[in-house]
Amino acid sequence: MKTTFKFGIGIAVASFVMGLILFFLGLHNDPEKLATGQIVGSVGGLLISIVGLTMALKARREEFAPEEGFVYASVINPDMQEILVETEIAKMEDNGVPDGTIEQAEGMINIMTSPAVMGAMNLIFGFIFGVILSLIIAAFVKRDAVDVVPPPVEA
Repeated sequence: MKTTFKFGIGIAVASFVMGLILFFLGLHNDPEKLATGQIVGSVGGLLISIVGLTMALKARREEFAPEEGFVYASVINPDMQEILVETEIAKMEDNGVPDGTIEQAEGMINIMTSPAVMGAMNLIFGFIFGVILSLIIAAFVKRDAVDVVPPPVEA
């Protein structure tokens, strides 16, 4: 197995385990605790990504001397969509949004929080975020260029 694949799997598994931990701690089961769960999940996910990508980059350099959301939302915690909808509606009510507007927005919120859409968005934004984060990490751990003389060519 390639090094990058191993570390990619490691990052995915670590993120998945963190999601399970947040679920079992009750941070994904209650609209009042969801904001805390999202903050902890975002910070934890960022740390997991930074550590995993840094380790992958170093391991890859030594060799030569980056949907879990769908499974989570559809199998492990199928009530997640309902909790997300309740949380967003509560935010709108707190901000004084009229009931008619909330009812219109609820349909779009249901679509955007469906397991399939959330899984697709995780893949797309995970890829974009991974590329950006990889470039930033690579800029910090870059090494000096080495002059390599090519071998002589025989005629």
